[in-house]
Amino acid sequence: MADKDKRRDRDDEGRARNARPRDGLGRPLPYGTPGVERQPEGVVRSPGESVREAQRLLDAGMPFHAHEVFEDAWKSGPEEEAPLWRALAQVAVGLTHAARGNATGGARLLLRGAEGLASYGGADHGMDLGYVQAWARGLAERVGASGAPVVDARAEAPRLRRAV
Repeated sequence: MADKDKRRDRDDEGRARNARPRDGLGRPLPYGTPGVERQPEGVVRSPGESVREAQRLLDAGMPFHAHEVFEDAWKSGPEEEAPLWRALAQVAVGLTHAARGNATGGARLLLRGAEGLASYGGADHGMDLGYVQAWARGLAERVGASGAPVVDARAEAPRLRRAV
């Protein structure tokens, strides 16, 4: 292995960054393998833009990337809304783990996210938080069952907005 391959990827400030390509569930692929484009970090969006972008990614079967959108909203939005975005990020990462075959971790994160949504009492930005909470608990129950199959992230993606 060449020396360059042994070193960690670093950004211009020297912070560790993994430049390996990733698949739609955020799993690292071998260098040189085509992957999906990574979600840029630190993007400041309006709440509506965050919900739309996260839904697009969920619908595409990319919950890991949707989690990144929720994490940006959590870190850049008003402090009082951080619990909402953190809970949604946990739900998305729970779906990610369930789709990767990690049933225990997936169920745990889905339940943690559902609990966060249940205890959040602020602005919902047009999302149906009761539905998302019930969806997360239902999926956690299914993936946590003995012998449950790995889930299809695209087929299992929740609808974030209220039905109109």
